[in-house]
Amino acid sequence: MNWDRIEGNWKQLKGRVREQWGKLTDDQFDNIAGKRDRLAGSLQESYGIAQDEAEKQIKNFEEQCDRNRWIQ
Repeated sequence: MNWDRIEGNWKQLKGRVREQWGKLTDDQFDNIAGKRDRLAGSLQESYGIAQDEAEKQIKNFEEQCDRNRWIQ
C-alpha cells in the first residue's frame, strides 16, 4: 500500500492507528496528521524503539490495511 492513501484517509484510519499504538497521545495524533515520518518519530518516543523498528511496525500496519481492505 502507498502511504499517500493512508495519509489521505487519516481521519478514517485514526481509530485503527489508535488500536495499534495505544500509547500515542491526542497531541501526538494531532501532530502526526497522517505523516509517516511523524508517526515513526512518535513511535520511537512513546515506545522507546529504534527507527528501524518503528519503520517495520509501520510497514506491518500498511500490510494490515491492505489485507483487511480498510481503504478502498
